[in-house]
Amino acid sequence: MPKKRIPSLNWLRVFAVAARTESFARAAEELNMSASAISQQVRALEGYLGKNLFLREAKRVRLT
Repeated sequence: MPKKRIPSLNWLRVFAVAARTESFARAAEELNMSASAISQQVRALEGYLGKNLFLREAKRVRLT
């Protein structure tokens, strides 16, 4: 069975800030990134894990 590589530390950093702020926009502001870049990083981590990590709502995100 092939070993799975560890996830990008940037993915984890982005996830932590998005979870704490409950907003991709606020996380983007804090990390000096665009909200779409935050979304892409979170999607990459979700793809790696095979699980949705956030419930996406109109004005915020919530942990699953």
